[in-house]
Amino acid sequence: MKPTIQLETKPVKTDAIIILIDKKSNLNKCGLTKTEITTVQQAIKKDIKLITLNGVPVKQVLLLEAKQDQMRTNEDLRKTGNSLLASINKYKCKKVGIANHSGISGAAYFIAEGMALGNYQFIQYKKDATKKENSLQSVRIADAGISKHQIAELNATIEASYRVRDLVNEPVNHLNAEGLAEALSQMGKEVGVKVTVFNKKKIIEMGMGGLLSVNQGSIDPPTFTIMEYKPANAKNQKPIVLVGKGVVYDTGGLSLKPTGNSMDYMKCDMAGAATMGGVIYTAAKLQWPLHIIALMPATDNRPGGNAFAPGDIIKMYNGLTVEMLNSDAEGRMILADALSYSKQYDPELVIDMATLTGAAHRALGNFAIAYMSTADSDTNKKLEQAGEEVFERLVYFPLWEEYGELIESDIADMKNVGGALAGHITAGKFLQRFTDYPWIHLDIAGLAFFHSTMSYRGKNATAIGLRLLLQFLKHRMNEQ
Repeated sequence: MKPTIQLETKPVKTDAIIILIDKKSNLNKCGLTKTEITTVQQAIKKDIKLITLNGVPVKQVLLLEAKQDQMRTNEDLRKTGNSLLASINKYKCKKVGIANHSGISGAAYFIAEGMALGNYQFIQYKKDATKKENSLQSVRIADAGISKHQIAELNATIEASYRVRDLVNEPVNHLNAEGLAEALSQMGKEVGVKVTVFNKKKIIEMGMGGLLSVNQGSIDPPTFTIMEYKPANAKNQKPIVLVGKGVVYDTGGLSLKPTGNSMDYMKCDMAGAATMGGVIYTAAKLQWPLHIIALMPATDNRPGGNAFAPGDIIKMYNGLTVEMLNSDAEGRMILADALSYSKQYDPELVIDMATLTGAAHRALGNFAIAYMSTADSDTNKKLEQAGEEVFERLVYFPLWEEYGELIESDIADMKNVGGALAGHITAGKFLQRFTDYPWIHLDIAGLAFFHSTMSYRGKNATAIGLRLLLQFLKHRMNEQ
């Protein structure tokens, strides 16, 4: 269940009470009894961080300590909010109140954020889903450092995160390319975003060879979804274009995935498309004055029928030819067509997001997004800053000319894979050839879907990149 976060203007009775303090807090102003104050004081002397009191099913005092790095402090608070869920759901608490009496401004906001994000579940296919559903329904926070505007943004972001995670968690037998297009269309309809979906006939007419080639082994048709949010008061004269990889299931094609269990979770290979849908949905819901366009090419990648084969020459949407040497490097094929299509909008910036390469995940593990960019250094710096603020951090990788030499083909304009080294960079170099505008590539492979619980990001779909891009776009909007 998605909890609603509210700003408390006066005390409201809740099933659980969490009081945030630090060692300088005046306990007499925290709504505690004399006995409770004594208990808390004794715990503080022992440096106990979480103090459980008698009373409502859950009544706890949390001793906070700020770190020198504010971003790390905020992230620790999110993780703490997630860890508090165990007792809240154990005691079937529906309403939680969080009061900030610490010296950390906005601490209750980050506790609530972690709590709400961590409460996500994907259990609709369980027979006893209603019994397993988490109880938490609302979080009320009392914190002088938080505004109603911030709460509205947080609620919209959490809702989008739940929607993105639902899409990514859906198996392909319940969400193929047409199903994804329909889901994105419904999201757009709810918030007044214009949505256009190209069917297979239209895609053939347009000559999107990359998307069509990946789709050759499937009995389900591909789709190409365009979502456009263009408010009358848009601050940007040229649109920001978001491109998301929408491979709804990836077997690797004829280059069948070689490692054990590697196909088990390949329903998540459309996380880029789902996330970009979530970004534009949130921007429209909050009525941000930004002109944004999202492009989502979608198909599954299978080895059946007339599946494209290593050695095939593919003519792409922009006329370049590709020698396809590995059908498991399919994401770049469909993204390339979408990036070429982006040119017609004369965009001020294009950002693509994709679960693209295992190489990116191997390079950085579970803790950062690999990115490449042809945008100016100021834009890159601001993107990295946004990543630090929401703790979806980025690491920059270069697009040096030498990497481009690794994808040169003897018989076509390029090949779709380089070699064993720097696979995430050669994938970026491949995509770069289909751009002629400021462009950023985000490789979220490995981060979009976790196999074990990762704090408030949960297990399975994470919606990684959603909060990053929303933070980045919000700053860009406020600067214009």
